[in-house]
Amino acid sequence: MTVSNQVGNVTPAEAEGICPYRLVLEHLTSRWGVLVLIELLDRSHRFSELRRAVSQVGRPVSEKMLTQTLQNLERDGLVHRDAKPVIPPRVDYSLTELGREAAEQVRALAGWTHTRMAEVEKARRAYDEARERRSRAS
Repeated sequence: MTVSNQVGNVTPAEAEGICPYRLVLEHLTSRWGVLVLIELLDRSHRFSELRRAVSQVGRPVSEKMLTQTLQNLERDGLVHRDAKPVIPPRVDYSLTELGREAAEQVRALAGWTHTRMAEVEKARRAYDEARERRSRAS
Protein backbone atom coordinates (compact mmCIF):
# COMPACT_ATOMS: atom_id res chain seq x y z
CA MET A 1 0.00 0.00 0.00
CA THR A 2 1.31 3.44 -0.87
CA VAL A 3 0.32 6.95 0.05
CA SER A 4 0.42 9.72 -2.52
CA ASN A 5 1.79 13.03 -1.27
CA GLN A 6 4.10 15.85 -2.27
CA VAL A 7 7.13 13.58 -2.39
CA GLY A 8 5.50 10.90 -4.55
CA ASN A 9 4.20 7.46 -3.65
CA VAL A 10 5.48 6.30 -0.28
CA THR A 11 4.57 3.56 2.15
CA PRO A 12 2.85 4.53 5.44
CA ALA A 13 6.13 3.85 7.28
CA GLU A 14 8.00 6.18 4.92
CA ALA A 15 5.30 8.84 5.33
CA GLU A 16 5.73 8.57 9.09
CA GLY A 17 9.45 9.13 8.67
CA ILE A 18 8.89 12.20 6.51
CA CYS A 19 6.60 13.93 9.03
CA PRO A 20 6.35 11.99 12.30
CA TYR A 21 4.73 14.89 14.17
CA ARG A 22 1.66 14.91 11.94
CA LEU A 23 0.88 11.27 12.69
CA VAL A 24 1.12 11.80 16.47
CA LEU A 25 -1.09 14.89 16.21
CA GLU A 26 -3.61 12.90 14.19
CA HIS A 27 -3.73 10.24 16.91
CA LEU A 28 -4.04 12.82 19.70
CA THR A 29 -6.69 14.94 18.03
CA SER A 30 -8.71 12.29 16.25
CA ARG A 31 -12.38 12.10 17.16
CA TRP A 32 -11.90 9.07 19.39
CA GLY A 33 -8.34 9.84 20.48
CA VAL A 34 -9.43 13.02 22.26
CA LEU A 35 -12.26 11.26 24.08
CA VAL A 36 -10.15 8.24 25.05
CA LEU A 37 -7.35 10.40 26.43
CA ILE A 38 -9.71 12.59 28.45
CA GLU A 39 -11.60 9.58 29.80
CA LEU A 40 -8.40 7.81 30.87
CA LEU A 41 -7.26 10.89 32.82
CA ASP A 42 -9.63 9.95 35.64
CA ARG A 43 -8.75 6.27 35.94
CA SER A 44 -7.93 3.09 34.04
CA HIS A 45 -10.76 1.38 32.18
CA ARG A 46 -11.55 -2.01 30.78
CA PHE A 47 -12.32 -1.99 27.05
CA SER A 48 -16.10 -2.23 27.47
CA GLU A 49 -16.13 0.48 30.17
CA LEU A 50 -14.10 2.77 27.97
CA ARG A 51 -16.35 2.10 24.98
CA ARG A 52 -19.45 2.99 27.01
CA ALA A 53 -17.87 6.12 28.47
CA VAL A 54 -16.63 7.41 25.11
CA SER A 55 -19.94 6.62 23.42
CA GLN A 56 -21.88 8.71 25.95
CA VAL A 57 -20.30 11.87 24.58
CA GLY A 58 -21.72 11.50 21.09
CA ARG A 59 -22.15 8.86 18.46
CA PRO A 60 -21.26 5.32 19.63
CA VAL A 61 -17.74 4.19 18.85
CA SER A 62 -17.40 0.82 17.12
CA GLU A 63 -15.21 -1.89 18.62
CA LYS A 64 -12.99 -1.68 15.54
CA MET A 65 -12.46 2.09 15.84
CA LEU A 66 -11.82 1.95 19.57
CA THR A 67 -9.35 -0.91 19.11
CA GLN A 68 -7.54 0.98 16.35
CA THR A 69 -7.45 4.17 18.44
CA LEU A 70 -6.08 2.34 21.47
CA GLN A 71 -3.46 0.56 19.37
CA ASN A 72 -2.30 3.86 17.85
CA LEU A 73 -2.10 5.53 21.26
CA GLU A 74 -0.31 2.50 22.72
CA ARG A 75 2.21 2.49 19.86
CA ASP A 76 2.87 6.19 20.44
CA GLY A 77 3.61 5.43 24.10
CA LEU A 78 0.55 7.25 25.43
CA VAL A 79 -1.60 4.32 26.57
CA HIS A 80 -0.61 1.25 28.56
CA ARG A 81 -2.43 -2.02 27.86
CA ASP A 82 -2.40 -4.41 30.81
CA ALA A 83 -3.63 -7.88 29.83
CA LYS A 84 -4.14 -10.10 32.85
CA PRO A 85 -3.96 -13.89 32.31
CA VAL A 86 -7.29 -14.72 33.93
CA ILE A 87 -10.50 -16.30 32.74
CA PRO A 88 -12.35 -14.48 31.36
CA PRO A 89 -9.51 -12.36 30.02
CA ARG A 90 -9.18 -8.91 31.58
CA VAL A 91 -7.50 -6.02 29.81
CA ASP A 92 -7.14 -2.62 31.43
CA TYR A 93 -6.10 0.56 29.67
CA SER A 94 -4.40 3.47 31.41
CA LEU A 95 -2.29 6.47 30.51
CA THR A 96 1.47 6.43 30.63
CA GLU A 97 3.22 9.51 32.02
CA LEU A 98 3.66 10.73 28.46
CA GLY A 99 -0.02 10.02 27.81
CA ARG A 100 -1.09 11.88 30.94
CA GLU A 101 0.88 14.94 29.81
CA ALA A 102 -0.69 14.78 26.35
CA ALA A 103 -4.19 14.19 27.77
CA GLU A 104 -3.90 17.28 29.97
CA GLN A 105 -3.09 19.33 26.88
CA VAL A 106 -5.96 17.80 24.92
CA ARG A 107 -8.36 18.41 27.80
CA ALA A 108 -7.26 22.05 27.97
CA LEU A 109 -7.94 22.45 24.25
CA ALA A 110 -11.34 20.76 24.60
CA GLY A 111 -12.14 23.11 27.49
CA TRP A 112 -11.12 26.11 25.42
CA THR A 113 -13.47 25.06 22.60
CA HIS A 114 -16.30 24.67 25.11
CA THR A 115 -15.63 28.12 26.59
CA ARG A 116 -15.22 29.86 23.24
CA MET A 117 -17.88 28.06 21.19
CA ALA A 118 -20.28 31.03 21.15
CA GLU A 119 -17.54 33.19 19.59
CA VAL A 120 -16.73 30.48 17.04
CA GLU A 121 -20.40 30.21 16.07
CA LYS A 122 -20.63 34.00 15.72
CA ALA A 123 -17.56 34.02 13.46
CA ARG A 124 -19.00 31.19 11.37
CA ARG A 125 -22.28 33.04 10.87
CA ALA A 126 -20.44 36.22 9.85
CA TYR A 127 -18.26 34.27 7.43
CA ASP A 128 -21.22 32.43 5.89
CA GLU A 129 -23.23 35.65 5.53
CA ALA A 130 -20.32 37.48 3.88
CA ARG A 131 -19.69 34.56 1.55
CA GLU A 132 -23.35 34.44 0.59
CA ARG A 133 -23.34 38.19 -0.14
CA ARG A 134 -20.24 37.81 -2.33
CA SER A 135 -21.73 34.92 -4.28
CA ARG A 136 -24.96 36.87 -4.91
CA ALA A 137 -22.95 39.87 -6.11
CA SER A 138 -21.00 37.81 -8.65
